[in-house]
Amino acid sequence: MAVSRRREGSSREHTTLEPRFLYDLVIIMRSFARIHEAKLKKHGMFALTFTSPADYDAVRPDDRVSILGLQEFQPGKNLPLALKHMDGSKDEISLAHSFNESQIEWLKAGFTLNLVCPFVSFRGPVDRLLTAFL
Repeated sequence: MAVSRRREGSSREHTTLEPRFLYDLVIIMRSFARIHEAKLKKHGMFALTFTSPADYDAVRPDDRVSILGLQEFQPGKNLPLALKHMDGSKDEISLAHSFNESQIEWLKAGFTLNLVCPFVSFRGPVDRLLTAFL
């Protein structure tokens, strides 16, 4: 999770590859640079934002987080994020996304190239994990 405008600058392509190879499946922020958000989607990662920017402050560094409702993931429908704090308390906040139908297909395929070049598989461990949820 990051505050806002993560990964701006001249090396945008590399900054979307980095989280993919670090096995990041979900990037949650207050806001994204438009190009970075699009590249994350093309690389098969969830690019999500807090529906209320103040919700960022509810997340603690040692929280266990779960994104709920992935089976019903669709355009325009927010996803709930369950937070389990180390003190035993729980919170639930809402996450927004801007995925359209074709971008959801990219996510299900694990990577845009898996749809464009079906004869070559770009699947890796991250893609297998995503497939289990979608």
